[in-house]
Amino acid sequence: MTDSNDSAEQTGSRDASARPISQVIRRRLLQAGRRFHANDSIADMLQPGENELLLAEVAEQLQSVLESLVIDTENDHNTRETAQRVAKMFVKEVFRGRYEPPPPVTEFPNIANLNELMIVGPVTVRSACSHHLCPIIGKVWVGVMPNEHSELIGLSKYARLVEWVMARPQIQEEAVIQLADLLQDKMRPDGLAIVLRADHYCMQWRGVKDMDSKMVNSVMRGSFLKNPNLRREFLSLLHDKTP
Repeated sequence: MTDSNDSAEQTGSRDASARPISQVIRRRLLQAGRRFHANDSIADMLQPGENELLLAEVAEQLQSVLESLVIDTENDHNTRETAQRVAKMFVKEVFRGRYEPPPPVTEFPNIANLNELMIVGPVTVRSACSHHLCPIIGKVWVGVMPNEHSELIGLSKYARLVEWVMARPQIQEEAVIQLADLLQDKMRPDGLAIVLRADHYCMQWRGVKDMDSKMVNSVMRGSFLKNPNLRREFLSLLHDKTP
């Protein structure tokens, strides 16, 4: 004899499996009170195997988009697998910072009590504008002023963390804040400075089609915000490294 609770659970499982995986994930996020904006990571709310299910659903929806654009994907050999390729690009590559956990980063204690300015960069940035999903390509520089309580990370880890944050549909002004929050939490430095300089293809490829305009913005925290001499030193050294 089947217990009523077991029966209800089995029915719920069947109902869940019948719904698109995006709706299952969305409901889980709403029940947890979690935000899921374009530039939010939802990796910790995904269950094993759901990435692949999501990829398949996105491919199906993109196929509908191609059909609505009146593209004959059945007979056009160039677009026959385009929906699958674009879905993989979104879920596994350019937006993977939403669906994959952060890269493992080992922090090291500041045993030598380093307290001098460190600058890392330029690190290449690849993202997409959340307004039009057009590429954002640029460079980011990170300045760190450690103290005796700071944790240090390897140089390559800066690039990995930058890539994880930027591999989502982003607005540049918010992206530098997300990156600053992440590095501040991991390193706990006296000061942190980030400068991001990027080309926005939503402006170059469409709209005004201005190929020369770039956007530069920065975040200054701690001693970089309070000490104008330190801020000036960082920006002058950054200027020397900027082509």
